[in-house]
Amino acid sequence: MSQGLPGKRRFPELWIFLPSGNILLRVFIFEQKHLHAMDLIALLKSQFLCHLIFFYVFIASGLIVNIIQLFTLVLWPINKQLFRKINCRLSYCISSQLVMLLEWWSGTECTIYTDPHVYPKYGKENAIVILNHKFEIDFLCGWSLSERLGILGNSKVLAKKELAYVPIIGWMWYFTEMIFCTRKWEQDRQTVAKSLLHLRDYPEKYLFLIHCEGTRFTEKKHQISMQVAQAKGLPSLKHHLLPRTKGFAITVRCLRGVVPAVYDCTLNFRNNENPTLLGVLNGKKYHADCYVRRIPMEDIPDDDDQCSAWLHKLYQEKDAFQEEYYRTGVFPETPKVPPRRPWALLNWLFWASLLLYPFFRFLVSMVSSGSSVTLASFIVVFCMASMGVRWMIGVTEIDKGSAYGNSDNRHKQSD
Repeated sequence: MSQGLPGKRRFPELWIFLPSGNILLRVFIFEQKHLHAMDLIALLKSQFLCHLIFFYVFIASGLIVNIIQLFTLVLWPINKQLFRKINCRLSYCISSQLVMLLEWWSGTECTIYTDPHVYPKYGKENAIVILNHKFEIDFLCGWSLSERLGILGNSKVLAKKELAYVPIIGWMWYFTEMIFCTRKWEQDRQTVAKSLLHLRDYPEKYLFLIHCEGTRFTEKKHQISMQVAQAKGLPSLKHHLLPRTKGFAITVRCLRGVVPAVYDCTLNFRNNENPTLLGVLNGKKYHADCYVRRIPMEDIPDDDDQCSAWLHKLYQEKDAFQEEYYRTGVFPETPKVPPRRPWALLNWLFWASLLLYPFFRFLVSMVSSGSSVTLASFIVVFCMASMGVRWMIGVTEIDKGSAYGNSDNRHKQSD
């Protein structure tokens, strides 16, 4: 906490011991002529205490929502559609808190480049979303887009099975009928198809997200992926991994007729920004650009082999779009910025007002008690919370990704 602002000179500090002897305060002494309001806000956003408040509200509210979701299971045999609608709203209570961090705390903006004639359809229809998987917060940008289109609580994703066991997010996904896979095709062939078919009568409009690359882009993974492409006689890609086509093909086959289009989304960030969840948490503003193409389902072949060839061609086009973006700084089509909605912020303020007051009362009573055992317990809980915060951030880090490309897994890098 004493590092100050990056690029700024360090501010002098004053340490104050209160008469009780139990509380230590550190006060920054700012020189007025060197301090601007934006510097103060940036300093505040970087403080770990603020981060702990966010995580406390997120974890406490998330567990409450998970418990409520558990009780809604009684509705499934009685009224399945009511169960689904309720859980869409409950999941919004959780996922919108992360969107709030991106849009309101960080101030990150996402500009959409798309055909203005099809833009009015976004959020008004079901769609399969193909998104490149290169950045730590690409999923958060996808959620932000869903929030601005008004369908965040209904969003779906094809995710690895291990995420189903992650508290709060994974449990929320279970109740909203997310599709989980093991990444082993022989096991996934039946289970994924069965889960997808359940979505055919889903009562709410949704976006179904697929990262066809299967894992986040790194140079090591890219090198292994291009070796596979060369062995299969496929064109090399510069900015993407080789797409895994079977999951996409089965999704198209199971949802054809209820999903009218595929949204091909190509995401990048201006000025070679390298966004991270930790940067968002520290209030750093990023500038995302996303090229969205609406592709009617009628244009996608029914045959699995032809669908696979179609997807490979799509990724060659995505690679060309990325190359053009790095050269010019813009994507094709007309830029649009969907308006930011207030509901994510209002949702977080509701949970914060509900949970923070009793929490701070508890802390004050614990510290004022003066008991060494109580204070030691508080320190232990604080350290555990710190490690929990770091673990949750670490889950999103690119270098903590899958084992894609490891020698023991190379034989699995097939379609």
